[in-house]
Amino acid sequence: MKPFTAPRESIGTLDADTAGRLISAAADVALVVDREGVIRDLSFGSDELALDSAEANWVGQRWAETVTVESRPKVEALLREAGAQSAARWRQLNHPSPRGEDIPILYSAIRLGREGNLVALGRDLRTVAALQQRLVAAQQSLEREYSRLRDVETRYRLLFQLSSEAILVVDAATQRIVEANPAAGRVLGEPAARLVGRAFPTGFTEEGARAVHALLATVRAAGRAEDVRARLADGGECVVSASLFRQENAALCLVRLAPAGPDGAATRLPQASHALLEAVQRLPEGFVVTDADGRVVAANRAFLELVQLATEEQARGESLDRWFGRPGVDFNVLVANLRQHEAVRLFGTILRGEYGSVVEVEVSAVVARRGEDTWLGFSMRDVGRRLGAGAPGRPDLPRSVEQLTELIGRVSLKDLVRDTVDVVERLCIEAALELTRDNRASAAEMLGLSRQSLYVKMRRYGLGDLDGVETQAQESDE
Repeated sequence: MKPFTAPRESIGTLDADTAGRLISAAADVALVVDREGVIRDLSFGSDELALDSAEANWVGQRWAETVTVESRPKVEALLREAGAQSAARWRQLNHPSPRGEDIPILYSAIRLGREGNLVALGRDLRTVAALQQRLVAAQQSLEREYSRLRDVETRYRLLFQLSSEAILVVDAATQRIVEANPAAGRVLGEPAARLVGRAFPTGFTEEGARAVHALLATVRAAGRAEDVRARLADGGECVVSASLFRQENAALCLVRLAPAGPDGAATRLPQASHALLEAVQRLPEGFVVTDADGRVVAANRAFLELVQLATEEQARGESLDRWFGRPGVDFNVLVANLRQHEAVRLFGTILRGEYGSVVEVEVSAVVARRGEDTWLGFSMRDVGRRLGAGAPGRPDLPRSVEQLTELIGRVSLKDLVRDTVDVVERLCIEAALELTRDNRASAAEMLGLSRQSLYVKMRRYGLGDLDGVETQAQESDE
């Protein structure tokens, strides 16, 4: 602290009011404390701070009683260090607040004359404390993120180094090798550490290098390319595949090298896989692959037509339950059986399209596992035309109890009960006509109906030849 050199000449003699205003303007909090440590007067530099301390009537209390327990030794130190010629060093005190959070104040004290009172000047540290808390929270968040990234990098490094597949990371712009795992070093005949920084392709014959150059050029232009077979400098052959990805605004190529045996197995497997995928895409039946939670990973064109979607991206990530007949019911039943038996055949349900179409389908499903990953595959066949073909009379009228049970979940309970009554009524009329050998008068009497009512119901269900019969029955009843 450096005091004024000539305060009497530069400032002059101040009266008590002027000194009080000067102290209030210079400090957020100003306390006048007597020699016993009792607060005799105070001022606040802001209304907000005065409101926070409104319920604490500090005047008349000991200064040490207005602060928290851990701050009381600091109050004693301020009272002890305060001298007539110099102020005590600054110390942070915490005042309890009615709002629950302590109010941090930075105090310095100076005694007015040898026997006079002590003036404590305080600065509000709440803004600084809030900034410190935000800084600590941000630092902790960064530490957690750095720890997560370090864990991810450690797992990546471990998998990269232990992988039996030869993998290279190549800069797409310079075609220099950025990373190489030990398996790549074994294929190319060089230690992995020596490969880093070299131009790629390396370790290939001239013809093989041209094929790899063409592969990388196609990947840079289109993002993907068909695998190529290239001959190595040591006389062996390998299948080279590449894919493009971006990292920190740089384009990189992930290059995989698969040794090809003399029988060419390494080349036939990718070709067979491509042929299988193409066949699945062209299937006339819908085919969908989902994750274990039922969210779409891939779907063929036939499924997109069934649910009225234009592109596969619209379906990817959506729950398959979204398009099933009874959301939350049919799909859950299907998946429960699938997890229990790992295969389900000919599960009947309906698919609802995005624009209101309804298609009756038979679903066959299977569980596929690869390592710790689980996938669900669904094949869907449109059976609407097959189920509706050849139904005599009204096409929407079930002819058996089995057909009624198939309608559960597809129509409302009210309509289902009505159709059930129609089935029972029709079966009773057919049985009565069979028992009476088509004697309609006796059949009507057996059923407790008038002949006219019997003929109306027979016409409704399309039973027998009724031309001119209803008129004769009406005249007979009259």
